[in-house]
Amino acid sequence: MADQKIALVTGITGQDGSYLAELLLDKGYIVHGIKRRASLFNTDRIDHLYQDPHDPNLRIKLHYGDLTDSMNLTRIIQETRPDEIYNLGAMSHVKVSFDMPEYVGNVDGLGTLRILEAVRLLGLEKKTRIYQASTSELYGGMAENKNERGYYDESSPFYPRSPYGVAKIYGFWITKNYREAYDMFACNGILFNHESPRRGETFVTRKITRAVAKIALGLQEKLYLGNLEAKRDWGHAKDYVRMMWMILQAEKAEDYVIATGVTTTVRGFVKMAFEEVGIELEFRGEGVDEKAYVAACNLKEFQLDIGKEVLSIDPAYFRPTEVDLLIGDPTKAKEQLGWEPEYDLKGLVQDMMKSDVDLFKKDIDLLKAGHSILTQAE
Repeated sequence: MADQKIALVTGITGQDGSYLAELLLDKGYIVHGIKRRASLFNTDRIDHLYQDPHDPNLRIKLHYGDLTDSMNLTRIIQETRPDEIYNLGAMSHVKVSFDMPEYVGNVDGLGTLRILEAVRLLGLEKKTRIYQASTSELYGGMAENKNERGYYDESSPFYPRSPYGVAKIYGFWITKNYREAYDMFACNGILFNHESPRRGETFVTRKITRAVAKIALGLQEKLYLGNLEAKRDWGHAKDYVRMMWMILQAEKAEDYVIATGVTTTVRGFVKMAFEEVGIELEFRGEGVDEKAYVAACNLKEFQLDIGKEVLSIDPAYFRPTEVDLLIGDPTKAKEQLGWEPEYDLKGLVQDMMKSDVDLFKKDIDLLKAGHSILTQAE
């Protein structure tokens, strides 16, 4: 179909990329995704989207590529000639960025430039709209930079507190620069924390829900975390990728904050996760000595010993420079584009916990089945 839109998504195998690919396919797009070459299969999040890669009617195609390789990116953009590019690829783990500062600068900062420059050199600046995945880490949690309502919005000054945030601030400004210098439809979405059952296992929310599910099922003794006082504005990735698409459908290229406007501590998230399996917690101690114990078990399916220690603090998980509070103001997105999140925090935690409980129940069933086969063989 001549009017069928073409989208190119970097980071398509990640949490956001997989949900965005689903959304775009539902809207009739042809979707091209860029994934890094690896010796292991790393397409679990999108395997359901292309059951038969030889299907002539398949509307999703993957390309090997890397944000550090400008020639490769230029070739892919030239071959696909996309109407929309969503740059979601990044080294996005804040703690790890302190260990890999040069790499995160190359990928998250210069990677954005490589895409913008490829579009310009190929003469596609009037055809291709570009979405750059920016981050709330740009703000650095500086209290004096909030607006009069106590939130961070599109006009709040930046003060990144990690190599990841610093790299992303380059990506933000180079996107804005190309928009103004070359009249490109290039936009930043300043995303606050967004989670889902597809969140990477090393990120704190998924680390929590996986551990809570395993503890409730008797597969793990306890959970280790860092700063329980850190507060975040957590939304659902499904809501956020819908906003990404809305940004590129607007009449004018602008930057938007994507957030819920509600903040919760890490401790609060832990309590909500345990509540989903009927377990109430009691926290004792302060700082690195704080621990959580089972106070009550309200579901027959998940029973632990009352008084059992299920959470301890590990100082190794504290960051060199910690961002204690991040909360965004999505007023502009709501008023100008009509965006409204469909999930609240409780709905997000429910979705993640159900998924992880089901995941580990399957593991238990597989272990039982394997044991039964071995017993029969003996």
